[in-house]
Amino acid sequence: MNAHTWARILQVTPGFRLADVDPDSTPGYEGGKTAGKADLATGLEELSGLQEQLFAESRSGVAKDAVLLVLQAMDSAGKGGIVRHVVGGVDPQGVALTAFKAPTEQERAHDFLWRVERRLPEPGFIGVFDRSHYEDVLIARVRALAPAEEIERRYDAINDFEARVAGSGIRIVKVMLHISPDEQKERLMERLDRADKHWKYNPGDVDERMLWPDYMAAYQTAIDRTSTETAPWHVIPANHKWYARLAVQELLLAALLDIDPQWPAADFDVEAEKERLAAS
Repeated sequence: MNAHTWARILQVTPGFRLADVDPDSTPGYEGGKTAGKADLATGLEELSGLQEQLFAESRSGVAKDAVLLVLQAMDSAGKGGIVRHVVGGVDPQGVALTAFKAPTEQERAHDFLWRVERRLPEPGFIGVFDRSHYEDVLIARVRALAPAEEIERRYDAINDFEARVAGSGIRIVKVMLHISPDEQKERLMERLDRADKHWKYNPGDVDERMLWPDYMAAYQTAIDRTSTETAPWHVIPANHKWYARLAVQELLLAALLDIDPQWPAADFDVEAEKERLAAS
């Protein structure tokens, strides 16, 4: 299965229902964990090569393209693992990672998209949003952190913003990692059982678990309202970490293959430089 097939299978379509997605499933992939890890390693070589070409093109001033990976999920769904095992496998000089936290006082003084626009990837980069502007229609909706009419306004604002971003040459890859509440409980319990994972545990995660149905409803609405032709959503079953990582890697590959970056031509006489170097 090639990268574009992965993208087609995982992309939401009209009538999509999050409740119909089995977090234990592995859509489009017949192999198991061992095969998945092998395919991840193989695909990482291709991803790294394409990313280097994209970065090289932009450094020479030839291209203006970039990729933005938007990762959204409930806590412990595997966003960090994707950052480490997928994005972390390419040259770090061409990666820009942003983990959006609660807005600062300065950020709250502006529209919610102000801080997001400031962190968009430059040409040649793969940008990663570990959580994103979607927090402003997810937790903000569930926790009533903004008036209902403001939440409603934000959906259209996001669509306008993403259309402009895509028009500037940034390929947007929006991903929701979908795990089950039982799987999340196991992962959170593991963090409590292991001293080396205590630093990853947040007592507030249990509070958010109590609102699981509300969060699923908020995700459904966000997907319904903001999955567009230029910036579609992809929902990835994430109970199997190996599958989620492989799927995200394939989505990034599809975006880079669409850009089709090329090695920039030398802006000097190669043969003359060979002679100079040989004589030095």
